[in-house]
Amino acid sequence: MEALWVFPSAEDAAGARLAASLGVPRRIGEILWRRGFRSREQSLAYLEAGLDQLHDPHLLLGMAAAVARIQAAISNREKILLYGDYDVDGTSSIVILKSTLDLLGAECDYFVPHRILDGYGMKSERIEQAARDGVRLIISADTGIRAGEVVALASRLGMDTIVTDHHLPEEAIPPAVAVLNPNQPGCEYPNRNLCGAGVAFQLASALVTASGWPGEKQERMRNSLLKMAALATVADIVPLVAENRAIVKQGLAGLAATKNPGLRALMTVAGIKPGVAPTARQVGFQIGPRINAAGRMASAREVIELFLSAKPAEAERIAQTLDERNRERQDTERAMIEGILAQVAGDARMGLVLFDATWHLGVAGIVAGRIAERERKPVVVLAEDEKTGGQLVKGSGRSLGGYHLLEALESMRDLFEQFGGHEQAAGVTLRRERVEEFSQRFAQVAAERLTPEMRRPRLEIDSLVEAGDVNAALYEALQRFEPFGYRNPAPLLAMRDAEIAAPPVVLKGKHLKLSVRQNGRMLTLKAWGMAEDWASLAAGDRIDIAFRLEADSWDGWAAVVAGLRRSREAIE
Repeated sequence: MEALWVFPSAEDAAGARLAASLGVPRRIGEILWRRGFRSREQSLAYLEAGLDQLHDPHLLLGMAAAVARIQAAISNREKILLYGDYDVDGTSSIVILKSTLDLLGAECDYFVPHRILDGYGMKSERIEQAARDGVRLIISADTGIRAGEVVALASRLGMDTIVTDHHLPEEAIPPAVAVLNPNQPGCEYPNRNLCGAGVAFQLASALVTASGWPGEKQERMRNSLLKMAALATVADIVPLVAENRAIVKQGLAGLAATKNPGLRALMTVAGIKPGVAPTARQVGFQIGPRINAAGRMASAREVIELFLSAKPAEAERIAQTLDERNRERQDTERAMIEGILAQVAGDARMGLVLFDATWHLGVAGIVAGRIAERERKPVVVLAEDEKTGGQLVKGSGRSLGGYHLLEALESMRDLFEQFGGHEQAAGVTLRRERVEEFSQRFAQVAAERLTPEMRRPRLEIDSLVEAGDVNAALYEALQRFEPFGYRNPAPLLAMRDAEIAAPPVVLKGKHLKLSVRQNGRMLTLKAWGMAEDWASLAAGDRIDIAFRLEADSWDGWAAVVAGLRRSREAIE
């Protein structure tokens, strides 16, 4: 499906004036203007993304009650159980809260479910075990907003619950002592897109403020916790704007000098040089997958042990284990994707539900994402729930921008034993005999709601450039837009009517190295995975190129192709 190229409108003068007011290169002002920034103040707040953009924790509905209940639990030496999720967001939330509660003197333990053995969400049997263990306060982390029955059970068993979550709630809010979720009715917190670890960070921040510690100690603690919140904010693919952008920018900057043995060991195995702060892209593609691999392939408890460890040797051992788990995940994922692509070739349905009893549940979500991106339609990948002898199946879905996956699932909620999520991602559990009906209804709803505009890839060009404009100085200037991620992509540049200077060089059978000429200037670009479609380009061919400037371990920076098309000028 050919991408829609969307070029900047003629607003150069306005962008130039904005650049002059900021004292930045003209092109930076033009890109800021294109992205909706209309004043010097707005632009500075975006570019600096300072800690002053973090909101008051007490703007979260229920924060005062949560802090008071935790303080009482600490004073009374009550047992506290943290109940988290097994992804980066959930495990980071547990680490943030456990680190804080330990320093405050709490008697605190944690539980993170096994993806296959326990499944997603809070379970009655685990709550019953907590009661037998003498727990008196349960704090959920990145889960619980749809666990009303389980929270009510905890109350009947003599335990209070504090829910910290960010997922969309059902109509009824769990009957907890406090619910911290920016998406719950009545909450006026300005950032609805805070991730689970962001909510946990705000609870920890409120507890630190109430601790009575010296101001310097409070600041050190928040800065330490911010690093975990930054990893989760990137990995959970929430919008990197406003407060979220500040969390990531400031948190990742702190990782350059982190003293946490687990963070240091993980960055080493992920290929991050010592003393260097990782970029959001490195978190998304190098660090995050290694954290997630534990929950996908084994137990996410390994991750929490890694970050809570004070022993460098132990941290290095766990980090190596996570690296091995990630390689195992990659092999499993690759095999599943190859089989599914062959299966869905030519499938005209607008929404796909895919199931095979042999598939690995741990990679269902990431595989669904790859297929959704490739086929340009929402996808749910299901696998057998071994614990139920195959009576139940579980899986994860991924969507496209503009198509609200959770709302689609809400329209067929009678099919599920359990489901939840948000616009772009969701999880489901249903009886095996209902898979076919799910497949049919999911496809029908997608046919009704998925528009051609949602399916068509879009290349939103930030700036038109010529080959002579592209250099190290431009790369450095564009780094002001970091951290890059969801709703804050790296600036997309484009050249029109560039000439192929020499036949492309094919790298590893699937990548290309392109040399182009424009107005007497040369530029070399890398095109990942484009050899199949574009290796036949010949010297003299004229093309339009959309590309980004990215960090490169060899040359410092590189121009990386995002889209190619035959030059419209040449065609006309």
